[in-house]
Amino acid sequence: MKLKCLIVEDEPLARGVMEGFVAEVPFLEHVGSCADAFAAMQLLKDQPVDLMLLDIHLPKLKGLDFLAALQHPPMVIVASAYHEFALQSYEYNVVDYLLKPIAFGRFVVAVNKALDKKNSSVQPLDNPSAGQELQVNVHKRKARIAIDDILYIESQRENVKIVTTSRTVLTRYPISELEKELPASFLRIHRSFIVNKTKIDFYDAHDIEIAGKDLPIGRNYKTQVLETLAGKAGLGSVK
Repeated sequence: MKLKCLIVEDEPLARGVMEGFVAEVPFLEHVGSCADAFAAMQLLKDQPVDLMLLDIHLPKLKGLDFLAALQHPPMVIVASAYHEFALQSYEYNVVDYLLKPIAFGRFVVAVNKALDKKNSSVQPLDNPSAGQELQVNVHKRKARIAIDDILYIESQRENVKIVTTSRTVLTRYPISELEKELPASFLRIHRSFIVNKTKIDFYDAHDIEIAGKDLPIGRNYKTQVLETLAGKAGLGSVK
């Protein structure tokens, strides 16, 4: 399996170094390089990307602001000369944070993390007796999860937490990839949360309550979420 890789870096020298690194790794496929966030947005619309190597200090729109604007970002490895942005970057569920100048060995460690996430595949099953299911990798074993039992999904730093009516499952599969495997009864409400619309008890303009848990509605998702819920019959009450 190859990861389709996009480089977003405004400095030509640093961009060239990153392109050289990508060329040296057999499981990476370089699909493009962009000098600013807006060019990267267009490329993401035009072709599939598995992994984005993202500089923080971009012209026009900074790297983390660009990441916040993406509703369905690929996996991301952030590169920066400043360590103080690391904690904020992990709030966006990045795979890794690389400090410039980047050593090739450290780069290989980071992209291997991305490959591990990609290989944690999700397989939808059609089982007439049990309904639709997901299979996710959990510590080299497969966990089978009935889709109808899922309450919500939360992306954390290194893991994605799938909370069901009876248990919680932790996997390293990216939430953006998991979202693609879910039916229309699920709704992305935040960069870190997907909810099962049929399990919503209460909601307002700020959060959604499921089984006593308040889940925030992200600013970039609010309009779509509220329009969807307002038109959805059979949901719980408005707070």
